[in-house]
Amino acid sequence: MPLYRDEAVVLRTHKLAEADRIITLLTRRRGKVRAVAKGVRRTRSRFGARLEPFMVVDLQCHEGRNLDTVTQVETLAPYGDAICRDYTAYTAATVMVETADRLTEEHEPAPQQHLLLVGALRSLTGGEHDPTLVLDAYLLRSLAVAGWAPSFHDCARCGAPGPHRSFNVAAGGTVCTVCRPPGSAAPSDETMRLLASLLTGDWGTADSSPLRSRREGSGLVAAFLQWHLERGVRSLRHVDRDGPVPVVRAAPTLGVVDLGVVDLSRVQPPLEHHPALDQHLAEAAREPV
Repeated sequence: MPLYRDEAVVLRTHKLAEADRIITLLTRRRGKVRAVAKGVRRTRSRFGARLEPFMVVDLQCHEGRNLDTVTQVETLAPYGDAICRDYTAYTAATVMVETADRLTEEHEPAPQQHLLLVGALRSLTGGEHDPTLVLDAYLLRSLAVAGWAPSFHDCARCGAPGPHRSFNVAAGGTVCTVCRPPGSAAPSDETMRLLASLLTGDWGTADSSPLRSRREGSGLVAAFLQWHLERGVRSLRHVDRDGPVPVVRAAPTLGVVDLGVVDLSRVQPPLEHHPALDQHLAEAAREPV
């Protein structure tokens, strides 16, 4: 069997047999890869801790017929440790790796998605920006790389110069009064400026945005993401935004997106100190979707 070496981000893992794991990785040159890491669940494993979610590694694998086999791993960036110490960063990173898993295919190179995910995890670890802003910026840019770039200025249907006040997920972003479908959202001007800044990387504008615009923008980003993925993102429900969080629910029969609100202040004990939920999230990251 041929050997290959590549840089990769660990997306998720799940158990195999008594001491092994199947690792899902987003590599720089080979796209998404699923590989068996033998013996990593034993306490004496040489590289078990290096193959946890959010870790950036340099690995060597044997190419197999169905699953590759990990033979060597070196840590390039131990983002997992720092991210798991911060609940907000952890839930944001969980959404990122789940989204990257959905947007990529096995053995199809996706170098832009790989670099974008590495940069987002690095930003979460550095703590320079609000984790929820980093999450929304990553989601918008990853969708743009996949070919679903939203419009936040000109009309997404006819191209009429903006700005426009209406936003429609199915149409692809802002729409003019002529193209506006029924049920379109009407976000504030501050929210539209925030979303545009997250897409283009204008962090000065994003960091100075009010909390209300961030919450409204997060709801639109979540709706836009799940519309194009054509299924819900399980980890989105756990994202902690320090207040009422927009939650997207897709109606299975009509395909209509409904925006609800969850008040995290009523959850006892507080989410950041909820060990059962943390254990649930850790297990979900290791299980196949």
